[in-house]
Amino acid sequence: MTPRLRLLAAAVAVGVAAAGAAHAQKLGGVLQMSHFDSPASMSLHEEATAAVNRPMMGVFNNLVLYKQDVAQNSQQSIVPDLATGWSWSEDGTELTFPLRQGVKWHDGKPFTAKDVQCTWDLLTGKASDKLRLNPRKSWYQNLEKVTVNGDYEVTFRLKRPQPSFLAMLASGWSAVYPCHVSPREMRTHPIGTGPFKFIEFKPNELIRVAKNPDYWKPDADPRVHCRQVRHGHRRHRPPVERRQGAGSPGGLPGDTNQRAAHAAGQPRRTAFRQRRVAPGDGTEPRPQGLYRHSHLGTG
Repeated sequence: MTPRLRLLAAAVAVGVAAAGAAHAQKLGGVLQMSHFDSPASMSLHEEATAAVNRPMMGVFNNLVLYKQDVAQNSQQSIVPDLATGWSWSEDGTELTFPLRQGVKWHDGKPFTAKDVQCTWDLLTGKASDKLRLNPRKSWYQNLEKVTVNGDYEVTFRLKRPQPSFLAMLASGWSAVYPCHVSPREMRTHPIGTGPFKFIEFKPNELIRVAKNPDYWKPDADPRVHCRQVRHGHRRHRPPVERRQGAGSPGGLPGDTNQRAAHAAGQPRRTAFRQRRVAPGDGTEPRPQGLYRHSHLGTG
């Protein structure tokens, strides 16, 4: 056997072994994840940071969503979620969505077009119930109203054409809320239609969600039966003078000469360290865009 064939045979053997090990992995269990912050509430529509978006997006569904295996978001990577498709009117001011049938909320109630209408009435301030905070109300300034046509079709009527409207509906902040659950309840015990059910939220400690055994997507198989997100805490760091120690080089605040000058009534100098940044190293400010987070664990 030639060296090239031996190398190929070894690569195939390694691939087969890896595939066998992956197949032998046991499904289920609890996935524990660290998280950078504790959100103020569990309500996606009342919060403005990824502290709630990341753990809660898997509890909900959108009408449409960016395809999660495509590296870059675009209009072409938007796919149906709770909707089965969409169509624009000829003048570009009406966006219609036929909806999936047989979808249930986590409390067993059926999902209908009325839930979509209630969600955007809430976001535009037209509902009798009000959000305590509404950080994305300005997104929908061009939305005139949402109308329903039976139980499984909705139409978004715009004041003027806005091709980007579909992109906003595909973002991670555009979850559909249930009509029968108040905004107050959604802050502490959200009800969704997603692959994970909310279990509990202990501020500054953890967020726990569990697999939804009745999830409506037939091809979805969450590999994790429970996700537990724990909030991390930064380790306390002593003041800089304690960390530097006597005689620190470079005239830092811990320097003996600096302390002596301060004791004599002279103003203390503050030392700043500057880091040179080469163009294109990834540290430049990034343009602000729509969040893109996947439904974790849906297979």
